Amino acid sequence: MIRVVVVDDEALVRSGFSLILNSADDISVVATATGADALQVVQAEKPDVLLLDIRMPDVDGLAVLNSLRRAPHRPAVAMLTTFDADEYILTALRLGASGFLLKDTEPRQLADYVRVLAGGGVVLSPKASLSLVEHHPAFLAVLDEEAERIEQLTERERDVLVLVAEGLSNADIGSRLFLGAGTVKDHVSAILAKLGVSSRVQAALAAQRAGLLQSRGAPETKGPARP
Repeated sequence: MIRVVVVDDEALVRSGFSLILNSADDISVVATATGADALQVVQAEKPDVLLLDIRMPDVDGLAVLNSLRRAPHRPAVAMLTTFDADEYILTALRLGASGFLLKDTEPRQLADYVRVLAGGGVVLSPKASLSLVEHHPAFLAVLDEEAERIEQLTERERDVLVLVAEGLSNADIGSRLFLGAGTVKDHVSAILAKLGVSSRVQAALAAQRAGLLQSRGAPETKGPARP
């Protein structure tokens, strides 16, 4: 059972996400909270996945994310966002978020996104990714620089990067490419180093910007690991 905590300042969002996710056989929303209670709830419940509102009036979601970097238990974190929160998304990525979702994500996709996060994958809302790239030239320039470094990757590392960008976990990548978990982990570490990025999300965005997914016949942007 995948344990989930939902943190949002709006009760309607908390209850809606809980209702949707609890309808899945393998997912349980063990708690919901506002920003002020988020850290305490996460440490008490030890969820596998945290869905965290990026902007809240009491305690900002970025502050919660930053505090979790030093916490003994750190779940996979996806930021809940809207189109007008691009600057916040950039900071969240630097703080180690595993992805970002729009609050109007279709209910049928939400459970799949949570499964991807629990498996160690990344989730990038296609609409949010497009908005981020289109409206932030500085971020686009960084992505272009990272995308150029993809030329340094070996063919196998490119194969692994495509699957990272599709949201697959190391275990799933290993199954797909017939590699051991340790080998996949080594490949991922090499990819991050060669691209000069610190997270799988940044690597996935660079792969998208380089057109690597489209050229391999993969989806343009990442949704669930079950396309």
